[in-house]
Parts: sequence; C-alpha cells; structure tokens
Amino acid sequence: MKKVSIITFMVFTLAFSTEAYAQEFSGLDKSPMDMAAFPTSYKEANKTIRIVYSRPQLKGRSMQELAPEGKVWRTGANEAPEITFYSDVNFGGKDIKAGTYSLFTIPGQGEWTVALNKNLNQWGAFSYDEGADVARVKVPSSSDGKSLEEFSIAFKEVDGGAQMVMGWDKTRVAVPIMMKM
Repeated sequence: MKKVSIITFMVFTLAFSTEAYAQEFSGLDKSPMDMAAFPTSYKEANKTIRIVYSRPQLKGRSMQELAPEGKVWRTGANEAPEITFYSDVNFGGKDIKAGTYSLFTIPGQGEWTVALNKNLNQWGAFSYDEGADVARVKVPSSSDGKSLEEFSIAFKEVDGGAQMVMGWDKTRVAVPIMMKM
C-alpha cells in the first residue's frame, strides 16, 4: 500500500509540476538582431571584427523619419550595436585598441559621423554620452539605385583591412577599418 501511495504521489506531482515550469515565449522581434563579422567567410574561425545589431525595417516610413539628419542615432533598433575588435585597428583614421564598443551615428547630408563609445549595454541613444566616445570619424555617404527595406551592415574586404558598409533605403555609408600589424 505504501508503494502505491508513493507512486501515485509521484505521478500526481509530475503531472502538475510541468505546469509550474511552462514558459511563455515571445514572438519574433519586429527589428531582429543580426551579426556581421570580418573575415566574412564562415569557414574562417579567427574573426577580426564582429558587430551585433538590430535591423529595423522601413515599413512605409522614410529613413529620415527613423534616423533624422543631425541627430545621434543608435544605428539600428533596440540596443545600440556593439562592435568588437579582436586586435588593434585603425577605424576611419583613428587608432583603436582591441575591445568592445557601442556604435552610434549622426546621419548628415552627404556625410555621416560614426562614433565608437566605451559605454556598453545602451538601449537606444537616450543615455548616449559624447564624452565616452573613444573615436568620432566623418565618412561620406552615397546613394544606391537599389533600396534596402531592412537596415543592414556588411564587411567588404579591401587591401589591408575592410570597409564596414551600412545601408538602408538608398543610403550607403562605408567606414574603412585597417588592421594594425
């Protein structure tokens, strides 16, 4: 009788304990997180640069509305992107030590300011502190005939390093990143 009671208790406990561990999972983020790395080959295990960012979509809105000219932008959606350099680099003409930095931009007409900031885990640009910038570089922006619905970042290999290319709508911005030997 004692064995039956214990087995009954265990079955009863197991049946109702799964309810206690049920987890509600959220749906897909409206601006999904993505990552770009350099070298871009998936076969290359030793990455030099990696950036984690969220990808907002235009959805009938203008880029100017979402990333206004002259205002600090988190460069994507949700949290500010975090870029990791696994070795010292030259970022748009500025020497940068290996490490992880948040990335902000200030869109402009024909030119963007791109800032690396030492404060991490920032949501949006609400707590952006220009005094925490380790580098600010100005790079030209250009226009492409092809419109990108989703904000995108990719790396393009160039002699001695890479260009970090950001694109959204018809705007393209490329920051040169040279590897330090």
